Amino acid sequence: MIMNPKKVDRRVTDTREKLILAGLEEINKYGINDFSARRVAKQCGISCSAPYKHFRDRDDFIEAIFLYLKNIYDERQKALLEEYKDASCREQLIRISMTYIDFLTEYPLFRRMIMQFYETVDEDLGILRGKLSDRSFDMVDKYCRQVDMPPDVRKRKQFIVRSIIFTAAMFFDNGELEYTEENRKLVESLISREFDLP
Repeated sequence: MIMNPKKVDRRVTDTREKLILAGLEEINKYGINDFSARRVAKQCGISCSAPYKHFRDRDDFIEAIFLYLKNIYDERQKALLEEYKDASCREQLIRISMTYIDFLTEYPLFRRMIMQFYETVDEDLGILRGKLSDRSFDMVDKYCRQVDMPPDVRKRKQFIVRSIIFTAAMFFDNGELEYTEENRKLVESLISREFDLP
């Protein structure tokens, strides 16, 4: 498992994983639209055709990078839900939201990739991006149904919680809000408060 996607770990011996890690650096530096498998191969010290032994094409390569990070996040979600399996739906929702903020703060490149996916025309990447928030959306919906909120309110709550998550992660990343326990509690209280409002 990668702990710092901004830097390739030269100890990684699996070529596919090396390419993915170098691809993360490539996207961080050039963005998705200017992604070059040739530059990634050069950084890994392999031939420019080598990436295509592991990925069908450029989009498949970018999708693999995204899925690599998404799998790390999915594992965190599973562990968290196991830890809070006996908690209320609302508590689970708040924990998942905070885990998402922490992950996007720890891996700012992931958040940037999500935002860049809005600019891409590749339909598969757009679908992938949309699946990221499925669990959060489902939990908001489940909680709102439990407390008999109407559909329009559920939709509004989903939008507001998602906005809080991405805004907090962006503020933590760019330094507008210091990433401290006190500020995390502030964000957590905003999410919780949203479910006390009509």
